[in-house]
Amino acid sequence: MASRSLVVVSFLAISCSLAAAGIEPGPLQDFCVADSTSSACLDPKLVKPDDFFSRGFQVPGNTSNPSGSSITAASVAQIPGLNTLGLTLIRFDFARGGLVTPHIHPRATEILTVLEGSLLVGFVSSFPDNRLFSKVLEQGDVFVFPIGLAHFLSNVGNGTAAAIASLNSQNPGFIAIPSNIFGSNPPIADDVLAKAYNVDTSIVKKLREQFQG
Repeated sequence: MASRSLVVVSFLAISCSLAAAGIEPGPLQDFCVADSTSSACLDPKLVKPDDFFSRGFQVPGNTSNPSGSSITAASVAQIPGLNTLGLTLIRFDFARGGLVTPHIHPRATEILTVLEGSLLVGFVSSFPDNRLFSKVLEQGDVFVFPIGLAHFLSNVGNGTAAAIASLNSQNPGFIAIPSNIFGSNPPIADDVLAKAYNVDTSIVKKLREQFQG
């Protein structure tokens, strides 16, 4: 009886530790290919190799935009076989001076590898420290952005740059801080933002114009 109690206590302790660490339970089947016509898994008999495949990640994205960067995703939307597996892959491309604006992934940690060029990257820890962890990365360097923390990527080299990142969620989320705040629908009140940023409401209006369609 004592040994059985010890096993039960140990099991509960392990379960609580996993829950506290935010570890999701593993899938209960080999795969659950997303069915575009419903929220259920595709019938395994209908699953094909192409459901686990995507092409074109070697092709640089179009950086002819104001930010000078592009994001190419390999997520469950492109690879149905990723459904329930908790992974997303992203390719970043940068023109000279290109930027991926400060943003947050509320549901994923990101690990980044530089393919070419020089990238200034960084993330900011939470309040009250608000500490910036930043570094210039070169080809082959790896950097981690912890889950839920604001981070950015900027091309500081003399040419183009590219990187690839993996995130441990099939739906990591992407909250671009400037557009999230100044491009919300409906808008956040001018006086709220003016007070939050300690600026005149005219500045708030000007910023909002940049992010509202």
